Amino acid sequence: MAACDRIFITDCYLHSNARQQCTDLRTMAIHRGSQDLRGRTKSKHCKQFVYKDGRSKVCTLASCSFDDTAKGKANHEYSVVKANITGRNSNWFNVEARERIGVLLLNLGGPETLDDVQPFLYNLFADPDIIRLPKRLKAFQQPLAKLISSVRAAKSKEGYAAIGGGSPLRKMTEDQAAALKEALTERNVFAKIYIGMRYWHPFTEEALEQIKRDQITKLVVLPLYPQYSISTSGSSLRLLEEIFRNDQYLGTLNHTVIPSWYQREGYVKAMAKLISQELKTFKQIDEVVIFFSAHGVPLTYVEEAGDPYKQEMEECVRLIMTELKRRGIHNNHALAYQSRVGPIEWLKPYTDDTIKELGAMGVKSLLTVPISFVSEHIETLEEIDMEYRMLAYASGIEEWGRVPALGCEDSFISDLADAVIEELQKFEAYETETENAMWTISRTLQQYFLRNGAATWMEWLSGGYELL
Repeated sequence: MAACDRIFITDCYLHSNARQQCTDLRTMAIHRGSQDLRGRTKSKHCKQFVYKDGRSKVCTLASCSFDDTAKGKANHEYSVVKANITGRNSNWFNVEARERIGVLLLNLGGPETLDDVQPFLYNLFADPDIIRLPKRLKAFQQPLAKLISSVRAAKSKEGYAAIGGGSPLRKMTEDQAAALKEALTERNVFAKIYIGMRYWHPFTEEALEQIKRDQITKLVVLPLYPQYSISTSGSSLRLLEEIFRNDQYLGTLNHTVIPSWYQREGYVKAMAKLISQELKTFKQIDEVVIFFSAHGVPLTYVEEAGDPYKQEMEECVRLIMTELKRRGIHNNHALAYQSRVGPIEWLKPYTDDTIKELGAMGVKSLLTVPISFVSEHIETLEEIDMEYRMLAYASGIEEWGRVPALGCEDSFISDLADAVIEELQKFEAYETETENAMWTISRTLQQYFLRNGAATWMEWLSGGYELL
């Protein structure tokens, strides 16, 4: 077997008319430049190499194309796998090639300047997974999004101005991507990390175009939402499913999805660690109520569409409290939902109502835990730290604390790296199994949406929902 020691293979094909005599089974000729062995001019990003067949005295010339991003990469940029190269003169010999591994991090996105606020809101409300209109009113989705974003822009700008003039979400997600890449590298997994935001730059579409340019061969899709919801992971995955279905390259790309990961031991322990650290800042630790505040979703998502978000959120809180008890922390706790929009009913209890009720019950110390979020953004920095904090004091709470978002906390990033590696191992396992055990985009969507039968699933995909 010949070794592609210093080659980044993105697309191999055989020249059936190109032959060269070799005397050594491991002979490999690498031609860096614009010409192949026969002197024909090639692309400036093309490299040619010759492999001995192993069965005869004839070598076959395989030609590989390279994009600009592959030039100058280190040998260890991608993991090594074996690939079969076949052709009229190949006699079915194997070539060891570089496998290109990618990890796509999905997140919400946020405006980076005050001028970005209105277009960001438009993108948000134009998403049918955020504002769900009946099929007969589908044509009004974009006009309605334009109206709502225009009306809400002024108030939203005040919020973003209060936290520095823009969302820090992109910078924090980039930091997480860099930390994840480092953690994977330490485990001898060499991958490129991509960021795909749903409603602002870098958009998911931009990330997918880069994935295509880099010619990734195996992709792990990792939403940065611990719990699955139609309005978060589901929306991003629906977009991915649509793009993959209509793109020749992406449609054949080996991929797997981590739909939710709230139950992972590393995540649970990381949350428990942050909570226990913040509890130490209170005067009377035993009297502190641990208050989990989660991003809300419309009640219809759960009751009619089968969104597992509420169930996963409650299970997540249970796991964290169990871990805290294991550490000797037995404080009371509560769970509520924030960030509701519009006149419809959302998941209850609401965060603001619960704060008032806790104050009325005589609670004096409250530690708020932003359980839905792994990065700081407007809902933690402004809604929780400013609005709910002031409401708590007005409701009789005397001591207030807030657990920071996980960010790049070491054990959290380490656990994400472990999760990615577990998914990559499924590719190898699948090669020997008759049934696909991996979570693909389509399978993930079906698993979480298919609550009322195939008819509901198809109706949902076609936009024929009647949830509002």
